[in-house]
Amino acid sequence: MIPFSDPSASYHAHKSEMDQAIKRVLDSGWYVLSSEVDAFEKEFASFHGKDLHALGVGNGTDAIALCLRGLDLGIGDEVITTSHTAVATVAGIEQAGCTPVFADIDPHTRCIAPESIDERVTTKTRAIMPVHIYGQPAEMHRILDIANVHNLAVIEDCSQAHGAEINGQKVGTFADISAYSCYPTKNLGGTGDGGVILCRSEEFAEKIKSLRQYGWNEARESVSPGFNSRLDELQAAILRVKLQHLADDNAKRRAIALRYNEAFKDLPITLPTLCETELHAMHLYVIECDQRNELMEYLRSDQIGASLHYPKAVHQHSAYKNRIRGWDNLPVTDQFYQRNLTLPMYPELSNDSVENIISTVQNWFQEEN
Repeated sequence: MIPFSDPSASYHAHKSEMDQAIKRVLDSGWYVLSSEVDAFEKEFASFHGKDLHALGVGNGTDAIALCLRGLDLGIGDEVITTSHTAVATVAGIEQAGCTPVFADIDPHTRCIAPESIDERVTTKTRAIMPVHIYGQPAEMHRILDIANVHNLAVIEDCSQAHGAEINGQKVGTFADISAYSCYPTKNLGGTGDGGVILCRSEEFAEKIKSLRQYGWNEARESVSPGFNSRLDELQAAILRVKLQHLADDNAKRRAIALRYNEAFKDLPITLPTLCETELHAMHLYVIECDQRNELMEYLRSDQIGASLHYPKAVHQHSAYKNRIRGWDNLPVTDQFYQRNLTLPMYPELSNDSVENIISTVQNWFQEEN
């Protein structure tokens, strides 16, 4: 089986470096919030630009919740986001006590549609949380314009877009605050849970440092209600290794995506958009097809791990159904979820595997027609 994603392949590609990093931590005797986390935070911030601060946390969901708590947002405060995302985005908003509101997506980028955001703003709206879905940058300039008009905070969910760019500027640096997941399948993934918050303000960074550890001050007195959400030293050491290879690995992802796009351009399917002014992180390669279930079963029968990311939009899950404002006016999102199909995508995908995937997809359309 060719899996749609293969975190173990990433480990084997960088095995020597990662084994050394793990040994370094085990030998040190310091396992939580020590030198590896500190170094990773500095390196992650530097990767994104100057005068930035990075804070390692337990996971991407906590990163979202901590961003909102750090802004003093909570009960009664609405956050406009998209239903086309991992459930984690909405779970993080609700974990902070805030109220999510769903806007629709743009059919080309599949990210939150700025005009739909504008339609959802009320007197209760306090923030916008765009998701750079699949590694595709959202329309940040238009989103920031809307935020400025309505005096709203913006928190970028970059969990699928490590290293993505718009005109040479990395996502996560357009808003003042951004959240990342470092789950093993992510472009920058560890070997367990992990997350990062990126911000401009040193004051905000200090607040997150306190909130991530019980709201402690330097005397370990809880001065505000906090979390227990700490990036451990092992994950930080592994992520330091992976960060060094992130740009090259993303380039390999895009090269595979370009091969897919070229091979599929004449087929009756919708392909990911690769724009010259953007650097798509290509976390997932997702097509749209009217007969996606039939194509998926055909691929799986040929040992190709086609999958659905995601099988349901958040508003279609029973836990969220009919209870989040905007759920009943998401026509583009609803249509997308009838047609989306994910093909294998990871840097270590071999040339033979790529050719096999391409030829199998082409064969199915030839047989169908």
